[in-house]
Amino acid sequence: MVRRLVALFAVVAAALGGWANAPTSALPAGTVADSVVVRKADRRLDLYRDGERLKTYVVSLGRNPTGDKVREGDARTPEGRYVLDYRNPQSGYHRALHISYPSADDRAEAERLGVSPGGDLMLHGLRNGFGGVGRAHRAVDWTLGCVALTNAEIEELWRVVPDGTPITILP
Repeated sequence: MVRRLVALFAVVAAALGGWANAPTSALPAGTVADSVVVRKADRRLDLYRDGERLKTYVVSLGRNPTGDKVREGDARTPEGRYVLDYRNPQSGYHRALHISYPSADDRAEAERLGVSPGGDLMLHGLRNGFGGVGRAHRAVDWTLGCVALTNAEIEELWRVVPDGTPITILP
């Protein structure tokens, strides 16, 4: 009985591993997005060009995803309008596009509350060394406030989203 359970577990694990890392259709070469919209409630990131949606990705958010980010350490993903202002190829996660949080309004609210707004929020892939997790990372919200995608997906965003692209994060 134990051997059958172990064999069944191995088959299920192999199937999930294949699903978690199966390729998806890539955007054509030369594609350039001009805006990004994250819909937190739907765990969705949409890429746009001239108002036309190019592609949708399923994402993971901060561990405490409901509500706007208020302070450092609250594990929330911020809500508002920001810019993807620079990229970090040496991140502890597979590629990272920096979100320009905190805005002046975010800093003012944090000051009013007497807290630090936090910062260093990114669109990024999986923690280095954990790329094999693939799509399975979506089972839970696990970041400290960032927006996480698979490594293949962040590679695609890295290619089609130039620095300075606006990003809107909706509740």
